[in-house]
Amino acid sequence: MKKTLVVFMWVLLIPLTAFAESKEIKPVKIADEVYVYDAGMYLSMFMVTKEGVIVIEPVSSAHSKGMLKAIRSVTDKPIRYLLISHNHWDHANGGQVFRDAGATIVAHVEAYEWMKANPHDDLALPDESWAGLRKDIVLGGRTVELHYMGMNHGLGMTVFRLPKEKMIYVADLVAPKRVLFAIAPDFNIKEWTRSLNQIEMMDFDLAVYSHNASGKPTGSKKDVTETIAFINDLQAAIFAEFKKGTPFTEVPAAVKLPKYKDWAMYDQWLHLNVWRIMLDGHMGSFPWRPPHAYEGHE
Repeated sequence: MKKTLVVFMWVLLIPLTAFAESKEIKPVKIADEVYVYDAGMYLSMFMVTKEGVIVIEPVSSAHSKGMLKAIRSVTDKPIRYLLISHNHWDHANGGQVFRDAGATIVAHVEAYEWMKANPHDDLALPDESWAGLRKDIVLGGRTVELHYMGMNHGLGMTVFRLPKEKMIYVADLVAPKRVLFAIAPDFNIKEWTRSLNQIEMMDFDLAVYSHNASGKPTGSKKDVTETIAFINDLQAAIFAEFKKGTPFTEVPAAVKLPKYKDWAMYDQWLHLNVWRIMLDGHMGSFPWRPPHAYEGHE
């Protein structure tokens, strides 16, 4: 238990993104003028167009400074846009680095409102916000679709799709070959599953995930399918323990999913995952809020 707690706190508290600034990380080309910046714990993405560069996910100033160096190793074209997936500081911080480089920072209005109400020393409030379920950014003949996914994790969660490349960028909702993040903070399990099913229906072949324990810079639709299966299998295993009469407080230790034993953080986080699913089932889906007017309609 002590070892588990130490690992858990280490992952949460140590600013691993600082390593991105201390060493040179070369971008990985994954499509025509599309690159992944992989700093280890966090993966970002950028696309070079005829008129400039579109960047996705700043993470922190240290991460962004490292990514800007990586971009400059590929092109000297101006940075036009910085797109942010959602409100959480560990994804949204560091934007000033790209604003200073000329970028317009863009986030969904739900994320923008939270950022405005919850400032951070490393957080640059976006220059533009958008409402509704969909926005397209076109630059130099290239398109990035912004898809607002509704309530699932955090606020303003946006999945980015490159239609020409049949590629998406997903933050937090999918982490290939890894169990759920600790106690699944700020996740609504029911809505998370709905969002995953929605992502699975999107037209894409290649995916970049902000967290990827597979050791590869890209993933595929299979990773979405496997995440859905893991959540379903975890819920089923918990319900099976209830049917056997296992006391509530003993269920986390009793649940085993050997099918996923090789996934990252299985030993450290599986029992925490169980607690989160059990509490969701005991208390009801949370966090929750009624639909906002700016969510729009299909």
